[in-house]
Amino acid sequence: MKFIGDIFRLLRDTTWPTRKQRWTDFISVIEYTAFFVLIIYIFDQLVSRGLLALLDLNLF
Repeated sequence: MKFIGDIFRLLRDTTWPTRKQRWTDFISVIEYTAFFVLIIYIFDQLVSRGLLALLDLNLF
């Protein structure tokens, strides 16, 4: 059962983030998520309007 003991030793030796660090990390994840959602939304709008403009020109 050395494997189980090694797992608990590894968990005990791990440095866990403080409460403040957890909130900082959470806010960072939310900021990155909002940024990429905005970029994807803008790209989607540009692509969809570009395709609609091509269809209005009766090229297809």
